[in-house]
Amino acid sequence: MRTAVEARALTTLMGLPPRVQRLMTGGTLVLDGQTLAADLHLMLTMQRLARRGDLAGEGVVQGRAAMRENAVLAGGRQPIGRIRDLAVADLPARLYEPSTPAGRGLLLFFHGGGFLYGDLVSHDAPCRVLAERSGVRVLAIEYRVGPEAAFPAAFDDAEAALRWVHEHAAELGVDPDRVGVGGDSAGGNLAAYTAIVAARAGLPLAFQLLVYPCTDADRATDSLRLFGEGLYLTAESIASFNRSYLPRTEDQDDERMNLLDIDLPEGLAPAYVATAGFDPLRDEGEAYARRMADAGADVELRRYVDQVHGFLNIVGVGRSSRAAVREIAGRLRAALV
Repeated sequence: MRTAVEARALTTLMGLPPRVQRLMTGGTLVLDGQTLAADLHLMLTMQRLARRGDLAGEGVVQGRAAMRENAVLAGGRQPIGRIRDLAVADLPARLYEPSTPAGRGLLLFFHGGGFLYGDLVSHDAPCRVLAERSGVRVLAIEYRVGPEAAFPAAFDDAEAALRWVHEHAAELGVDPDRVGVGGDSAGGNLAAYTAIVAARAGLPLAFQLLVYPCTDADRATDSLRLFGEGLYLTAESIASFNRSYLPRTEDQDDERMNLLDIDLPEGLAPAYVATAGFDPLRDEGEAYARRMADAGADVELRRYVDQVHGFLNIVGVGRSSRAAVREIAGRLRAALV
């Protein structure tokens, strides 16, 4: 009942005209020459008043529950042609088939959540939107997370999932030359490293969709300093995730967690890198986009200047994030159809 009431209230308030939303928040928030979207400013204000604004929560169990609850509130009920639950490389997975498929491409998607949170439920809404709006099948993977499954289990799962897709492309109805990888935040890290593995192994890969990916475990960036508090993903949350998932020094130094230090191989798949203007991870995602371009990859970098970390999940309320996700879906369509 509480969730239903909150959902109605959030939908109503996020749908108000931007002028009214700014009056409710006391004006605009401008940082680093960027103005936060009025609907997101209001949403963050509501979360802060409800003491629900920190992604890290009060612990792993509580954080996971909060992420699912927030995803339902912000994601809404999104249409999709058909959903099939599968086992992919012995991992839970969900195949999203659009109402009007366009071609035989497929995006293998890895959810975000700091390598500790996230599952098929938390990212159901954005996967529906990406598939339905692009016409491209989306296969979401529920990889193993920490602290129960220690590093590098998630990376092993991601690589195994890509190999599984190629081995089962015929039964999926997929063209193995039209397969891409994608993900947000931690999932963007997984997708990016999986693309590196594919290039090294000569495994066909057509596209990378990297949404505010984490790429540098040793981050000391302007974006972390500027946006590390009060904007959903905090510097404290990031440090907490690292302590839980990367307790050993050798894990923190591993190339999988430090993509900015890797000698990138030739043959990297073309990439679309989407960052958020008000995101602590903004600078490292953009730095990795530049590194890929320097290595010869075809890269398009798009900063959604008025957005915060997590905007991919905000497709059921408001205007600004939904518009951004629809634009991303359009890039997915162009790449894999």
